[in-house]
Amino acid sequence: MLIFDSCQPIMAKVKFTSALTRFFPQLTEMEIHGNTVKEALLVVEKKYPGMMNYLIEEDGRLRQHVNIFLGDNLIQDRENLNDIIRDEDEILIFQALSGG
Repeated sequence: MLIFDSCQPIMAKVKFTSALTRFFPQLTEMEIHGNTVKEALLVVEKKYPGMMNYLIEEDGRLRQHVNIFLGDNLIQDRENLNDIIRDEDEILIFQALSGG
């Protein structure tokens, strides 16, 4: 009988749009362990210090011009980033561009 340990971190892939390489030139796709989007971002922060400051407001919510997709859908919880990651999900982090 296979028992799933809900405390075991899930493996997911984090991808970034090329616009973020302007601020993080060494940025590459990475695999992470985490159960929520917030946990995933904390792993990304360890590899790319300063990333959380770029993505997250001081109060912990996602910055207005940053979007994160979990699979094919925008995350629902922009305040606490508690969207659940499923095994082998893809997380896409990108900066919304503006200007004209």
